Amino acid sequence: MELNTEIKISTDPIFKRISKVVPEIEWKIHAPLIYKINKLKKEKNAVILAHNYQTPEIYHGVADFSADSLALAIEASKTSADIIIMCGVHFMAETAKLMSPKKKVFLPDMSAGCSLSSSITGKDVRLLKEKYPGVPVVSYINTSADVKAETDVCCTSANAVKVVESLKVEKVIFLPDEYLAKYVASKTNVKIISWKGTCIVHEQFTAKEIREIKEQNPGIVVIAHPECPPDVINESDFAGSTSGMNEYVKKNQPKKVMMVTECSMSDNVQVENPNVQFIKPCNLCPYMKKITLPKILDCLENESNEIIIPEKLMEKAKLSVERMASVGR
Repeated sequence: MELNTEIKISTDPIFKRISKVVPEIEWKIHAPLIYKINKLKKEKNAVILAHNYQTPEIYHGVADFSADSLALAIEASKTSADIIIMCGVHFMAETAKLMSPKKKVFLPDMSAGCSLSSSITGKDVRLLKEKYPGVPVVSYINTSADVKAETDVCCTSANAVKVVESLKVEKVIFLPDEYLAKYVASKTNVKIISWKGTCIVHEQFTAKEIREIKEQNPGIVVIAHPECPPDVINESDFAGSTSGMNEYVKKNQPKKVMMVTECSMSDNVQVENPNVQFIKPCNLCPYMKKITLPKILDCLENESNEIIIPEKLMEKAKLSVERMASVGR
């Protein structure tokens, strides 16, 4: 499809918004796909959900809702659409299905996984519960439906401390991110029993790297995700969830900032904060980058890669997500 007048009129406002982070030469490829996806999703009564780590042409170009894991799960439950396309990774699509069991949920690439999610299984959780009888299990949203089914309540990085303290117990099993577990442990008196999972994006950052960037950029504000190693968080000026990082930039408008997280998030936040200069670490998530406009279009056209969860598993897993949503942020 060529970039004809109709496509240009439809997509130019999008390009004006993201032109600082998407080169014009790339836009000529993206625009026809964005046009077709946006037209088709209306015809099919579909909504597209995009996580903060999606590329700008997806995040700003075709998404109806762009947010963190918790917000996307909640929006999935509210929508009146017949079809949900999750532009994220597999556990996010599963979570959307748990929150909207009667809707069709699709993932543009079924191999879009997550190092945290794959670090633990439902069987692992059952063995932990045998080892620590009576201790409640809090699982990060970055887990499979199989793990959620063995979990008392889920959490996100935005509400992890609140969820742990809502249980009003002396200790909890907190899964699977060991760095997020350490962050939570530093913010509460509840004893945390952790697991050895890590995010392949956030574990790459080092305290030495942060110190060097601060030396090279006097006055820079460094904000980190709590999935980062503790020494990285200690070198940072602020630590928070993806939504918390976003809000921090919006509210404080630092002259220069580094977001210690997935690189595309910096692009997406920069679009919304044009007066802030971003120093981008550019650690990309290989799983998030499996989601592309051509795959979204193919998924929408052919309704391929539907998320199917067995009914009994869905009933059990859904409870932990609903409890998380009731706790809120």
